[in-house]
Amino acid sequence: MNLQDAQKQVDDWIKMHGVRYFNELTNMAQLTEEVGEVARIIARRYGEQSEKESDKNKDLGEELADVLFVVLCLANQTGIDLKDAFEKKLDLKTKRDHARHHNNQKLK
Repeated sequence: MNLQDAQKQVDDWIKMHGVRYFNELTNMAQLTEEVGEVARIIARRYGEQSEKESDKNKDLGEELADVLFVVLCLANQTGIDLKDAFEKKLDLKTKRDHARHHNNQKLK
């Protein structure tokens, strides 16, 4: 699936199962909440915090998919073509950062 297909699939899902998109501010709050859930898993599973027994069955992939779903919602409702935006960003990062990270002594 490509980004355009994903955006359409989310739009179709909203039309079929949702009443409407939540407004942009509500979706921004949702995105923050979902990113927080990803952060919690990573901090406890891969970081130095102890993982609570109740968190051990949390699925990082599912939480990342929640983040992606809300990002796709925000893109749809604000008229952003994520494929185009991502390609432009990757091109910019390639031009700007090509040598930068190779010279970073902290990464060696």
